[in-house]
Order: sequence, then C-alpha cells, then structure tokens
Amino acid sequence: MSIELTDFARRRLFPGDGRRTAIQDTTPAQFVERLNAEAPERVLPGYADFCRLHVHRNWTSTKCSVVAITDANRHLLRSAYEARTPDELPVLVRWFEGLEPPVANFLVPILYSREQLAKEGTPITADWGIVGCLYTMAPEEIPMVPITMMRNALGVEEGGSGVPLDREAYRRAAAFWSIHANWR
Repeated sequence: MSIELTDFARRRLFPGDGRRTAIQDTTPAQFVERLNAEAPERVLPGYADFCRLHVHRNWTSTKCSVVAITDANRHLLRSAYEARTPDELPVLVRWFEGLEPPVANFLVPILYSREQLAKEGTPITADWGIVGCLYTMAPEEIPMVPITMMRNALGVEEGGSGVPLDREAYRRAAAFWSIHANWR
C-alpha cells in the first residue's frame, strides 16, 4: 500500500507560513516517507468505504488540534466566515485564540482511495491520498465538523465527496463540536 500527500492537504497541513497549527518538525516529504515506512498502530474505518484513518504515535511537537470549551476559556472563542479554498463558499467557523494546547499524542492521517480522489478531480499515483490529519490525545477519530458533513453531502462540485448525510453521525458531531473548538 502506498500513500501520497494531496495538494489540498499540503496547503492545510504544511502551509509554509509558520502557523502553529501546522504539522511541526517535519517536511511534507519526510511526513509521507514515514507514513509509507511505518505501519500504523491502528487503522480506523472512515465515514465511507473510500476513507480510512491511520493512527500513528506523534513523533513531532504538533499540538492537539481540538480543545474542550470551558468557562475559563470561552472568552477566547472567535468566529468568521471562511473558505478552505478559493473555489469553495465561505462557511461559519470558530476557533480559540490565545491558548496553548498540549502536544498531541497521536497523528491520524485521513486517507482517501485513489478512485475517490479521481472522482473529485485529484488524481494520484499512490493507492491512498492524504486529505487531512487529526492531531489527537487518544488513538481515535475526532468527529467530523458538521459543516464538512454538509459539504460532503452537497457533492464534489461544492468541495465535498458526494456521500449522503448520516443524520445520526451529524447529531453526534454537533454534540461534540458544541463543547469543543479548534485553536489558532
């Protein structure tokens, strides 16, 4: 099995602007080389047959990407309408500013199959392409952000995958993201 980094993930995981929320202490090439050389501790099923998540111990200083909302940090929440790419419509996002999360215990690359990426207009030569990565404390998946589920259901033309909305998974994700947020 071979893995490569998609351009979409490269821009988000290795933006090159020094942002603290990027993967730290490794280059994109070194990251992919390690994923291809090291078996994951666990392989988790994704939200569709073409998606899987590989759980690796964090070998970097990359910080946990999600923080629980508490009374002590709620005042640090910010929000804005943003698009992930120039082609996508902006959606409402929220994040913490001014807090320091712990170093993540795990890096969990999110992989899509070559066939799915071809359907989405992102051809790759490897068997699997990295479309994102979770930085977690536990060796498990963080629920997908509800707006990403909506975008996926809208289809490839709106930046999604074409997978219909799973209402129960959406409710679980909304419950999680009601009490957690990313940070910047």
